[in-house]
Parts: sequence; C-alpha cells; structure tokens
Amino acid sequence: MRIKNKIVAGLLAGSLLNVLFAVAQTTTLVNPILSGFYPDPTIVKVDNDYYLVNSTFSYFPGLPVWHSKDLKNWKQIGNVISRTSQMDFAGERMTRGLFAPGISYYNGTFYLTCTDIDHEGNFVVTAKNPAGPWSNPVKLPQVKGIDPSIFFDDNGKAYVVYNSDAPDYKPLYSGHRTIKIYEFDPVNLKVIGEEKIVVNGGVDITKKPVWIEGPHILKRNGWYYLYAAEGGTSVNHSQVVFRSKAVWGPYIPYEKNPILTQRGLPEDRKNPVTSTGHAQFVEGPDRKTYAVFLGCRPYKEDYYNTGRETFIAPVEWKDEWPVIIPAGDEVKYTYTANFKEVKQANALPQSGNFEYTLKFEKQLDPSLSFLRSCDSSSFFLSKEAGLTLKLKPEIINAFDIASFIGKRQQHLFCSAVTELSFTPSAENEHAGLVIFQDEKHFYFISKTISNGTPVLQLLKSNADGKTNEVIIAVPIDSEKVQLRIDAEGEFYSFYYATETNKWKVLKDKVDGKFLSTHVAGGFIGSFFGMYATSSGKSSNNKASFKYLRYSGNDPVYK
Repeated sequence: MRIKNKIVAGLLAGSLLNVLFAVAQTTTLVNPILSGFYPDPTIVKVDNDYYLVNSTFSYFPGLPVWHSKDLKNWKQIGNVISRTSQMDFAGERMTRGLFAPGISYYNGTFYLTCTDIDHEGNFVVTAKNPAGPWSNPVKLPQVKGIDPSIFFDDNGKAYVVYNSDAPDYKPLYSGHRTIKIYEFDPVNLKVIGEEKIVVNGGVDITKKPVWIEGPHILKRNGWYYLYAAEGGTSVNHSQVVFRSKAVWGPYIPYEKNPILTQRGLPEDRKNPVTSTGHAQFVEGPDRKTYAVFLGCRPYKEDYYNTGRETFIAPVEWKDEWPVIIPAGDEVKYTYTANFKEVKQANALPQSGNFEYTLKFEKQLDPSLSFLRSCDSSSFFLSKEAGLTLKLKPEIINAFDIASFIGKRQQHLFCSAVTELSFTPSAENEHAGLVIFQDEKHFYFISKTISNGTPVLQLLKSNADGKTNEVIIAVPIDSEKVQLRIDAEGEFYSFYYATETNKWKVLKDKVDGKFLSTHVAGGFIGSFFGMYATSSGKSSNNKASFKYLRYSGNDPVYK
C-alpha cells in the first residue's frame, strides 16, 4: 500500500510539475506582431528559427527579412533587395514595385519568389544565409501573373503556385482570376513542363468570387492544402482553403470557407481589425499551427494611415481542415501560446506600445527606407552631425530618387522627433521632417527662406503632384531646431523647438485622413521622413539630422 501511495504521489507531483512547466512556458503574442506598413507576410521555419518577409512596393531596400525564435519577438536581419544592382524602382509610383513575396527553404538554400509588377515580372532569388546577401533576380517569364510561391514536396520535387489570368484570357466578370501551378527546377531556377489551373475563380465560381491570390501549399497527413486570399485586399478580404490527395489536384474547397475574414462584423466595434487575409501557415515552437496574415487598424470607418500590418493567430484543425478565425469572431490583440518567449538582442520593438531613438553615427538601421533606390552619394553619417543629407534637385512629389530617408508610422497615436541643423540660402532650398503617404499625399515641416527671411513652413502636397500649399509659416532665427510630428488618429499636429523640448505649436489638428490609404489609394502606409531638396535647381547645401526619436502610444495596449 505504501508503494502504491508513493507511486500515486509521484504521479501527482509529476502532473503538478507539468502544469507549472506549462505555465512557465506561456507567452503572450501581441498583435500586430509587426506594426506599421508590413504587408503580405510570408514565413518559413528552419530548425528552431523563423524567417518572415514583407512586401515593400517601391521602397528601397526591398523585402525586409525578419528573424524570430518565438513568433513574438522579431529582429530585422537584412533586406532581400539590398543592392541597386539587383533592381531599383526609379520612375515608379510608390505603390508599384514589389508585390507579395514567398519565402521557402530546401536542402540548405533559401528561395524567395516575388513580383516586380511593372518591370521584372515574377522572379526568384536565393541565399544560403537569410540575412543576405541574396542573389540577383532570375526571371520566371512563363509564370505570368502575381504572387508566386514555391512548395517543396517531401519527395524532393518542387512546384510554384501563383495567381494568373482567367482561362483563355476571357474573364467571366471583373476580378475573375485563377490559381495555376508549374513544376519548378530548384537547381536551374526555372519551371518545367506545362502549367495547370488548379482553382478557377475561387471557392464557388457561380458566386463570382474576385481576386483569388497569394496562394500557398501545405502538406499534412497525406493531404495537399492549397490556401489563398479571396475578395480583394480591402474590407472584403478573406482567406480560403482547398485540399487534394495530389499536388496537381483536383482541389476541393472547404464547405465552411472562409477560414479567416473580418467582413460582416459591426462597423462600430471597439478597436477593429479589418481587411484580414493573405495568410501563411507555420508550425510554432509548441508544434501547433499558426497563421501570419495582413490586417488593418482603422481609427475611423475605413481610414488608416499605418498601412497593412502583420498579424498572427493560432490555427485550429477541424475535421482535417484549418480554421484561423471562426466565422463571426474578431481578431484578438493578444493570444496566449504555450511556449517560451525568446527575446532578440539589439532588436527594435515591433508590437504593443514602444519607443526608440535611432542615432546616425556608423550605419543606418536596416528598417530605414529610401524612395525607389539608394543614392549613396547623397548622404553621410558622423557621430558629431548625425545624418547629413545633400540637397538634391529631386522632389518627393515626383517619381524621382529624392534625398529622403524614412521610418514607418507604426501606431495610430505616435510621435516622431528629430533635430535639424540647416541654414537655407534661397527660397528653393528646403529641409525638414515629412509625414509621407505617397507623391500626392504628405505634410512637410520645412525650414526655408521666404521673402529673404528664414522661416519654418508647414507644407501640404497638392493634387497636381508638383506644388505644395503653405498652410502656415513662422520666422525662425536658429540654425538648429527640433521638429516633431504627432499622429493622433485622424489628425496630425506639428511642433518645433529652438530650445530643447520647449515645444511650440506650428499647427495642430490637421486632417490626417488626407494621408490614409482610403483617400490616397494604393497599398502602402505612411512614413516619417527626413527630407532635403533644392526644388529642381542645383545646390551645394546640406542639412543634418542628429537623430530620429519615435514613440507609440495606442490606447488599445494600455
């Protein structure tokens, strides 16, 4: 009896230890896991490491590469398109460029497919180290469409799936697209044989589904799961799934599709997440399935300035079908996961409320972005002055490579601060801090000359894409000035200080909806940017920015 009691006591103690271990290993995933303009997430797990890549459209460097051990803490370790010799986007609108990458891994090599929407078309690049360097792009001319993704089967064969035109290029309705598949040669980086349509239109073509896109394939328990976005990338966005016993199909849709959407929910719900879709599955550290996907956080109706962001949610398998968010449920801002949190050293925070200061002493943080390409001759770094930009003739209203370096707006309520050292010598010379959505939608705190007097102006872009409206101007007699832009949901407020942190209002409560994706159109989010221009004329002048300080303070995280 004593032996039996000891065994029972031991089992109970073991159970208790297991419970305590499980509690100790829980972590809270906070959405979005990548705040701000980080759309179209694609993810791959290699051993115990996770690598995630996002679309960047016409920003350079292109396609940021993130690393994580726990799906929560992410560190940017590089960019796929990091050299101008790979490609640049000169002459393109900011909302063109690189669409929807797909990352995969096989036998020691990382593969990334993507679409350069106006020039290269679909291409593939490779790397042994995901931090880079990545190879020059290899075109895939037979893959006509967008959103290619490579699937490696367990027999060593590879396939590329992608969004393409309607059969015989004869759409039955607007938005009629297909998902096609090719076999892929991962050694010679080319497709093999003939393409095949595996999804025509979407889940039910009789209901005229639109924009089936962003496909991926997952193999599980003998089934091939083909899953893709449907409904367009706005409020009707969704994720749907099909499956087959063969990689070539036929693929049968899940009868309870969509497996993710936020359409049809009350518009007045608190802290809404909208436009969810473009998901990819990955196995978590707890061996459960998770999905990363894009979503938007509007501050009012369908207005948001932060662009499409990267979210995460656990996946539940129901009768061998994956469900991300059950119909009618909202995306949560937090999910509890049964695995240990692993923080990244020297990583900028990306989720929840956070703040950081970027100093420009030795090298630029990889999260900083240029417009279309990097003109390395236009700037330099020093411990004394920080980031010095040369005044170039190019302006941000046009499709040029202007003297601009920016950081994403990552919160609905946030602040960006810099210290500017600049002495303008003519009315065409401008330098300062801009909140930039695209070529026709931005506000700019500019130090310049007006009627022979140094002034600080608040400029608003005009619809003509060439000129700016002066909202307000104040005299300023100091070479150094702090500049601050506060985002407050549907408003922006602008401040300056000639004495450290003694802020004066330049203009408050300016219309922020003007910078929303809803108004501007396209697919991108807003950037806080340091910008200097000589407005079409040559100049030898320079402007220096000591730092960029960012702080986010969204109420949902309080």
